[in-house]
Amino acid sequence: MLAKILSAAVVGIDGYLVEVEVDISPGLPAFSTVGLPEGAVKESKERVKAAIKNSGYPFPSDRITVNLAPADVKKEGSAFDLPIALGILAATGVLAPHSHVDYLFLGELSLDGGIRPVKGVLPIAVKAKEEAVRGIFVPKANAPEAAVVQGIPIFAASSLCDVVDHLTGSAEINPFEVDLHQIFHPPVYEEDFLDVLGQESAKRALEIAAAGGHNLVMIGPPGSGKTMLAKRLPSILPPLTFTEALETSKIYSVMGLMPEGEGLITQRPFRSPHHTISDAGLIGGGQNPRPGEVSLANNGVLFLDELPEFRKNVLEVLRQPMEDGKVTISRASARITYPARFMLVAAMNPCPCGFLGDQKRQCRCSIQQIHRYRAKISGPLMDRIDIHLEVPAVPYRDLAGQSRGASTQDMRARVMEARKRQGRRFKGRPFKSNAGMRSSDLKKYCPVDEASSRLLERAVDKLGLSARAHARILKVARTIADLEGSEAITSAHIAEAIQYRTLDRETRLY
Repeated sequence: MLAKILSAAVVGIDGYLVEVEVDISPGLPAFSTVGLPEGAVKESKERVKAAIKNSGYPFPSDRITVNLAPADVKKEGSAFDLPIALGILAATGVLAPHSHVDYLFLGELSLDGGIRPVKGVLPIAVKAKEEAVRGIFVPKANAPEAAVVQGIPIFAASSLCDVVDHLTGSAEINPFEVDLHQIFHPPVYEEDFLDVLGQESAKRALEIAAAGGHNLVMIGPPGSGKTMLAKRLPSILPPLTFTEALETSKIYSVMGLMPEGEGLITQRPFRSPHHTISDAGLIGGGQNPRPGEVSLANNGVLFLDELPEFRKNVLEVLRQPMEDGKVTISRASARITYPARFMLVAAMNPCPCGFLGDQKRQCRCSIQQIHRYRAKISGPLMDRIDIHLEVPAVPYRDLAGQSRGASTQDMRARVMEARKRQGRRFKGRPFKSNAGMRSSDLKKYCPVDEASSRLLERAVDKLGLSARAHARILKVARTIADLEGSEAITSAHIAEAIQYRTLDRETRLY
């Protein structure tokens, strides 16, 4: 007898429907799975067999063939356990022929018949709604993320028996519901910029970076507060929109990184990979492609501490996603694109010993050592970083002082006002912040007067800036003007933006 059960899987961060066909025919006992199953799918037969028996249902001693259609796409993961088990029960007559039609089933089975959580439930729920599926049966632990997709019934099941009882009418599983107003709320950050003593110029630069979505690198000696500043940057960024939260949550769902009991990522991601990370770990990839850190930082912050310690080939692969906001991974069997719109925040020492320019500790590095250290970061990569910020050691008077400077609340308020101006300016455009402007947009949105043009010309000639660095200065100046509520970019805005090209200035000194 033949039975068909609807299930689904994920390619990239998008779901697609999979039809699980189960055929039971006379012959020697056998259990075969076809349709390009990967290791975990092939092993499901042992879990399914034990789960059916231990749940009190008969397991056929005939030939069982399971086909996962479409058969030309690789299937991986353990989410097919539940639909395969239900297919066997439907083929043996335990389930009525039409009881499961148009329902979608996901879940890994334990040997006692329990249902364990699986990855990728959120994008599958989005696809199921698009295909007008009647309802989705998911593991209980995955119900909060599936229920974020409104307009489709979500049934949270704890065991195989629960699902069978519901389909046969012996018991009922009530649809799982969540209140989006309760789960989608502005995040609360414990860290505050008030905790950062001194470094008011650094706070100013981070406020500019947050207001315009600019990439930033901090250069300073050990202990000057670079990491402390970076960790507080998400607290002054605008809250995630629902669309951004859904997109980010889909990535975390695919990776199995959704917080337990949470249905949606409501806080902007902050990812800080170690400098030993590989290029596949940073960008994504592998034999079965997975998102990398740049995608996990989507709509958030990617922080690279000790930037020159990263392998050069790893840093170079950042250039394309920084420009395009996405990562495309090509394999012989598939081409997958992951979103990667992130703010890059990097930190580095000024030299190998860390004390170049320090007034109290002497630098022991030679000019050649400093050259080699900084040469680990290529010019094209540094050109893509809008703001180069010096973060000097904090003097004792600032550590012992009573004045604590700008707070997160004040900085966030100014950032939000600047972002609102940009939202009105770029209404209908594919980008929402100044950092997203293309070269063709600069003349329209960043006009400068004659005095500003002369100042910019002198800076480009003296520092030998590239065309990309020139564009970055204009974008940062536009953001500075937005923070001040000015529609016009003045020479003061240009001058401040030029000051944030520290590494361009210092390169001319060695």
